[in-house]
Formats: sequence, C-alpha cells, structure tokens
Amino acid sequence: MKVSIYVSPKKGVLDPAGQAALGALKSLGFGEVADVRIGKYIILRLEDIDAGKAEDRVQEMCERLLANPIIEDYRIEMGD
Repeated sequence: MKVSIYVSPKKGVLDPAGQAALGALKSLGFGEVADVRIGKYIILRLEDIDAGKAEDRVQEMCERLLANPIIEDYRIEMGD
C-alpha cells in the first residue's frame, strides 16, 4: 500500500526557507508571488498490514517522527 504524507509549517510559524525562496523569486522578477511555504513530501510503501490499521499506524509515525506536530501540519493520503 502506498501512502503519501504532506508536511508543511503551520500558519504563523516562521518559515526561513520559504522566506529565502520568496526573496529569490522576487529578485528574479516574479513579483506576483506573495508568499512561499516550504514543506516535505514523504512516500511510504507499507506491506503486510490491514488497511483499517494502516492509517492509525501512519498517524502514529507522523506524530512520533515524520512531522513535528507543534510547528507542522500534515495530511495523509492512503493509496493502493
């Protein structure tokens, strides 16, 4: 089973990488860009797990390691 996880900084949390990219884009002439937030995209492939239990396990993985729930939001997409 393929699982996609999207992790991004929470609103209001300083995003230095996003601010650096915003400055660079503006200096390259892309003045229409108002904000940049940079996050992570994680792909997991799970084996030998019931689909009902898989989402709970991935949620636990995110909470314990893959995301910092204090400063980051994440979204899980379960696939085939």
